[in-house]
Amino acid sequence: MARINMIIFLAVAAFIVVSSSIFFVEEREKAILLRLGQIERADYEAGIHFKIPFVNNVRRFDGRILTLDATPARYLTGEKKNVMVDSFVLWRISDVSTYFESMGGNEARAQSRITQIAKDGLRGEFGKRTIQQVVSGDRATLVSDMMVSANAIAKDFGIEIVSVRIKRIDLPSEVSSSVFTRMEAERERVASELRSQGAEESEKIRSDADRQRTIILADAKRDSEILRGEGDATSTDIYAKAYEQNSEFYSLYRRLTAYKNIFNGDDMLVIEPKGEFFNHFDSATKQ
Repeated sequence: MARINMIIFLAVAAFIVVSSSIFFVEEREKAILLRLGQIERADYEAGIHFKIPFVNNVRRFDGRILTLDATPARYLTGEKKNVMVDSFVLWRISDVSTYFESMGGNEARAQSRITQIAKDGLRGEFGKRTIQQVVSGDRATLVSDMMVSANAIAKDFGIEIVSVRIKRIDLPSEVSSSVFTRMEAERERVASELRSQGAEESEKIRSDADRQRTIILADAKRDSEILRGEGDATSTDIYAKAYEQNSEFYSLYRRLTAYKNIFNGDDMLVIEPKGEFFNHFDSATKQ
């Protein structure tokens, strides 16, 4: 019986030793192996690993990109005007050994340090820009310029600042009114300039259209006069040739046409049929 108890005891002890010798590292984790409080290894990949029980200790840290929602802070612009900026920081552990040595593995301490780094960087960038540049400028450029210096500082703590996102920028009421007034004046100036340019272009187009209209009308009138003259010349030539073929008949035809135009109507004319125009009346009377 004592032998069985000994075997059970040894089996349990062996199980405890083996289980204490094995540890797992997940994909989303970063782990370091400590030996009596000193870092022995920090380059573990995801999977199963071994350690010496009761001598080695494993510390795990979140290896994913973490979000730090910073409290809104007040910054001065290049014009010495205050703005309230609400932002958040995306960060992760880049060097777990440096992170553990500098921050003791304390995430709250790391977040406090990151907040200070981000605020110092934003303060420097806002101080280089005017309010108009801050409000309506390219925020991506502002953040990228700030992150260069911020990451240079954060690297000493084993931290990488992935991005700083500005959620909103609020202006004090007195600053807002002056900024909006200036922006409105600028937009009005641009609008007036565009209207002037539009009026100038409109006048040019209208003048060009009037000039082309005048040219087209003049050309059309000239062509019509030429065609009318050519038609009159052709008509006169035809009449002359017809008259030459039978001058007596042509004379009679012209007189009859004239009689028709004069005496075709309800009006009564009392005239004496004398003169060359009424020669045919005399001839008809004599016959």
